[in-house]
Amino acid sequence: MTHAFHIVDVFAQEPYAGNPLAVVLGADDLSAEAMLRITGEMNYSETTFVRSAPDADGGYGVRMFTPAREIAFAGHPVLGTAWIIRRHLAPGRPGTVRLNLPVGQVPVRFEPEGGCELAWMQAPPVVLGAVCAPEPVAAALRLEPADLERRMPIQLASAGVSALIVPLRGLAALGRARLDLEAFAALAREGFPPLVYLFCPETRSPENHLCARFFFEAHGVREDPAAGNATAFLGAYLLDHRYFLQDELDLRIEQGHEVGRPSLLLLRARRTEGGREIQVGGQVLATAAGTLLD
Repeated sequence: MTHAFHIVDVFAQEPYAGNPLAVVLGADDLSAEAMLRITGEMNYSETTFVRSAPDADGGYGVRMFTPAREIAFAGHPVLGTAWIIRRHLAPGRPGTVRLNLPVGQVPVRFEPEGGCELAWMQAPPVVLGAVCAPEPVAAALRLEPADLERRMPIQLASAGVSALIVPLRGLAALGRARLDLEAFAALAREGFPPLVYLFCPETRSPENHLCARFFFEAHGVREDPAAGNATAFLGAYLLDHRYFLQDELDLRIEQGHEVGRPSLLLLRARRTEGGREIQVGGQVLATAAGTLLD
């Protein structure tokens, strides 16, 4: 059985920017081992695999892999996969596509804006957890403790996967940061995963609000050009710690410049009676399509 695949750039404002993603369709017959090998061949931060038909609840079953392992949830794969499903599987191009993931059903809404179309993900509930001391984190990032924004905590956030949220003072520190896995080992022994999201209030473009980077371990250190799940984590963090002194946020976050793939992520977050409502959005652009050969 052959399998069609599509490559898209998520959170991109032009082709060959943003975060690339491979989406494999008709994956009903593929084993987890085969999916992992295909992901390694694609060599993107994630590749997703979609079942041919929706489940009884109307959602499409999706599995996500990094080159190292299967994961339960990630932001840019959710948006990119929903965009492909809407164009190639779902009849009538519906306004909302639902993905069935290990973390539950995640809806993705599509809306026009300024001559383009934005995909918006309703993030699953985010849990803010353990707080980490600044000195070992600075060492693991090859930074000085003074580079960190000491008014805000370094904190673990989780929603299917977990990442450490690290506030920095400015772009200079953000640009110097490198994830040193040997130095991070002490933090790993304390239960902190080698997934680190850095952000600062200084931006390259005056129309944006924050600038970010995201490092993770997958057969060595990688840097994500655009981290949708970590942006959802950031929404919870900003609300709970009143970073902007507001209970409703509508932000533009730039990322990916250090790896030559400029990205723009949109974040909407607000407090509700039940807790928080967080949405992450951006553009998706198709760049390639093909067929996997048996």
